[in-house]
Amino acid sequence: MLSESEKKVIAAIQKDIPVVERPFRVLAEQSDMTETEFLAILNDLCQRGVIRRLGATLRHQKSGFEANAMTAWQVPENRIEEVGQKMASYREISHCYRRNPSPDWPYNLYTMIHARDEGSCIEIARKISVETAVNNYELLFSIREMKKTSMEYFSNDDDMESV
Repeated sequence: MLSESEKKVIAAIQKDIPVVERPFRVLAEQSDMTETEFLAILNDLCQRGVIRRLGATLRHQKSGFEANAMTAWQVPENRIEEVGQKMASYREISHCYRRNPSPDWPYNLYTMIHARDEGSCIEIARKISVETAVNNYELLFSIREMKKTSMEYFSNDDDMESV
């Protein structure tokens, strides 16, 4: 069971974190806590495994990366770890996942490539293909973002019990 203070901390960190010198101070003030109290609760939640990781999401369109391509790769099973690690090391790749292929779709490794334009995505995929010797792949370009949200477990509303 989580305390009300713990719920407030979780509600605060699941939203956009302010880009300021002391972002947790701002979140603490918004949660009616001191920065020290907020960080102690956050640390405790992490230590207990309630929070497994903190991550940041780059809004790539706002940063000048206009194109992205989910790239599906057909990688020999005995090379998945090696190739996955290599692909994940590229700074242009934000996601790298192993998934099961199907009879009609033989791809088992997926990466999300971000670049300034589609031509750059194509070139990055070609370079990765050459460097990993994985030649069978498909680029699936995003046409429109229909939804992109993070999970919301608690709200900052006064009625924390309704969540």
